[in-house]
Order: sequence, then structure tokens, then C-alpha cells
Amino acid sequence: MTGVLILGAGPAGLAAAKAARSRGVAVTLVDSADALGGQYWRHLPAARSGAHEHRLHHGWSTFTALRDALASDPGIRILAETQVWAIDRDPDGALRVHAFEGPVDGQARIAHELRADAIILAIGAHDRTLPFPGWTLPGVFTAGAAQALAKGERVAVGRRVVVSGAGPFLLPVAASLTQVGAQVTSVHEAARIPALTRGWLPRPWRLLGAAHKATELAGYVGGHLRHRIAYRLGEGVIAAHGNGRVESVTVAKLDAGWSPIPGTERTIEADAVCVGHGFLPRVELAIAAGCALTPERFVVVDDGQQTSVTGVFAAGEVTGVGGADAALVEGEIAGLAAAAATVAEPFDIPASLTRRRRTTTHFAQRLEAAHGIRPGWQKWLDDATVVCRCEGVTAGRLRHVAAATEQASLRSVKLTTRAGLGICQGRMCGRTVEQLIGADADGGRADHRPIVTPVRLAELAEATPTPDTERGSPQ
Repeated sequence: MTGVLILGAGPAGLAAAKAARSRGVAVTLVDSADALGGQYWRHLPAARSGAHEHRLHHGWSTFTALRDALASDPGIRILAETQVWAIDRDPDGALRVHAFEGPVDGQARIAHELRADAIILAIGAHDRTLPFPGWTLPGVFTAGAAQALAKGERVAVGRRVVVSGAGPFLLPVAASLTQVGAQVTSVHEAARIPALTRGWLPRPWRLLGAAHKATELAGYVGGHLRHRIAYRLGEGVIAAHGNGRVESVTVAKLDAGWSPIPGTERTIEADAVCVGHGFLPRVELAIAAGCALTPERFVVVDDGQQTSVTGVFAAGEVTGVGGADAALVEGEIAGLAAAAATVAEPFDIPASLTRRRRTTTHFAQRLEAAHGIRPGWQKWLDDATVVCRCEGVTAGRLRHVAAATEQASLRSVKLTTRAGLGICQGRMCGRTVEQLIGADADGGRADHRPIVTPVRLAELAEATPTPDTERGSPQ
């Protein structure tokens, strides 16, 4: 019996699971959440689901069709609420995946040791938030967290909210907030008109396959007009203020490199600010598996979504941030290719999937060209700005240590300042620290985390892993 192990149950993972099953291959689908859907289709639990869930999600019918098909398929084993904490190799060189099933704070989690003929990494990305003075105040949220609370719990992060950052994701965040009762006063997009023009206008025919995005955009514009939400280009939140929590923010106009333009600062009253400057791929497991990365640190894949490691495939945001459409088509290709690999059969990518992937690849490239982070953001920071929230390390401390030691090694600066050594292991601050000190690649990278999620030593000591009962059959 052969099988495919899929890590991640968002759009890419669900599409991969369905595609692999279409070729008759057994599938094990693993996700840390207690329900399928990932971050994109985060929703209320079934026990208290809403009658109008589709209003908060694009492609809701696609999700429900995938979810229902997988849930009713006896050839799929779903391990929900299961955290993968490491990938290593058997003495014979085969990859094995270590995971604990159960609540993160639980005391009796079930240990799993998973193997398969093919592994698909569909583990997505997390928010990138650039620091600014006051960003550690209660009331400052990542854009993704604000949307997750709105979608998954129907909770508004504040009554009067400012949204700031870069990229189209700011629009659905604002929409989700208004749908749960928040007043979004304004959305501030760091990119200026010239950058947006260069990113989105050339060769428009290449975007014909993504024409439905125009309909989505029209919906967001209509929502902004109905709720009187101001949309400002070339601006950003550069500071938050308040006594114990956010009470106001400072917004400034930004130049083409995202440096604040002196004299343009103004204060906006708010009790919450949601900030998002794009996404960072979650590549820890890919690194542990030995997969090659691009200079931008996405997983390198071939036409069949196979990584540089034979039998390991990747799909979705880990290969490039392109949204749910890209994740769905890449997941489908990865599922078909991985299934073919388990039985050593040739695989030709259907032309329709190739066309869809080409469209989403163009979309992702334009997204980066129009909204990608520019270096001037570092001028938002004063020396007292906290960069590493876990360890309380400031921008001034990082700059001083890097200059005093004449070090551009992330490893050296981390050991000296403790930046990136806290509970999040550099997920929030790692790239920021690298850029502030001008880190060189030889000095380590923030994405290298052999232990992916925190694990109690007692759990490791007491665990009796559930091994495969048959090589090639995911258990």
C-alpha cells in the first residue's frame, strides 16, 4: 500500500488531498487547527456555525465541496489539532515526520511518527509586520490576527480601527472588521501610484485568467464607500500612542522607498490598529527536509511542484505568495504528481492546470512588484523601538552591537542580544533583525528552526510514538 502525507489543510493541502485521492492513493492530512480550511477559510466551529458563513469568505462553496469530499472519503486519514514539531531521517535516509496530536497546552498528547512515499508541504505563511514605536501596546494587531478573530470568533479587535501596511490583503481585513461591527476609519497603503502602476498595468492580458479578482475588488470598493472608509496611498502608520493601550496613531506620507516624509505626520484617534506588510513563508520544515530555497527564501519546485528532495513536494505560499487561487492550482498539481510518484507512474500536467498556474504566477510577481517592502521603513524606528518583543531587544541595541562587534552574522548578534531567542523563535522579528544588521547568509538565517513548535521535555521523555504499521502507508 502506498500513500501521500500532506502537511497543512488550507487551500493547497485540501486541493492536494483531493487530487491524490483521484488517483486512488491513500492520504494522511495533518493540520494544527481543529478544523479544515487553514488561515484562508478560518471559520466558526461546527457546533456554533453561522447561517451566513459565506459572506465572510471568498470561495466558500469551493471549501465546503473540498471539506465534504475529504471527510466522507475512507481513503483519507485526517489528523486535526496535530502539531508537527520536527522532520528528520531514519538511519537509511528516509524522512520521518514527528508530531503530537491534541491541544497545544494539553498534558496527554498522542505522539506520531509519520512516514510516506511522498510528502507535500502545504504549510502556508504568516504575517510580516514591520515594527514602529508603540507597536507593543495592547491594541496593535497583525492584519491576519484581526481577520482571524473576525472570521473565526466574530470578534472585533476594537471599536475605532486603523488598518495599515501594504498589499491587497488590507482590503478583506477592513471588510471583515466592518462585518463584525468595528468602525474602520481608514486604510493606509504604503505603495504609491507609480509603484502600483508599474506592478499592475503592464501586459494586462496576462491577468485575464484572474478577471474574477476585479469583481472582488469592486466588492471591497463598494464596502469602503458604504462604510465611508478612507483609502490612502503612499501612507503608513509610523507610531502608536496610548497609556496602557492604543489611543491614537501617527500616520505619515511615505516616499517611493517608504521613508516618512517630514512634515506630513498627523494623528488619528483609534483604539486598535491592524498592520500587515505581506507574508513570510513557513519554510522550517522544508529546511529540515533539505529542500533548496530561492534567494527570497521560498521553496524551489519544478513543474510538478517537486522540491529539490526526491519525494517531497510543496504547494501554496511556501513556494511564493500568490493567494488562494495559486494555492489551489499548485495543490492540485502537487497531489497528482505525488500520487504518481508513489506508484512510479509517469505524470503529465494537464494543460488547464498549467494555464491556471501561469496566471497565478504572473499575479504573484505583480503583487511583489507593486507592494513589496521597500528599505525606507527602517527610518520609522528610533533607538528605543522594541524589535524583538519576546526578549525586549531594541533597534538601538541591535545597531550598537552590530557596529561594536563589526558583525553581520545573525548568529553572533542573536547570542549577544538574545534577539530571536524567545518563545516565537524569531518568527516576528527574524527578518527585521537580519535587515537591520545587514546580515550575511553565512551567519545563519532566522528561518532555520529544527524544533518547529515548542515541545515539553516531559512529552519527549514519555512519548511512545505511533509508528507506521507498513512502510509507505501513512499512519
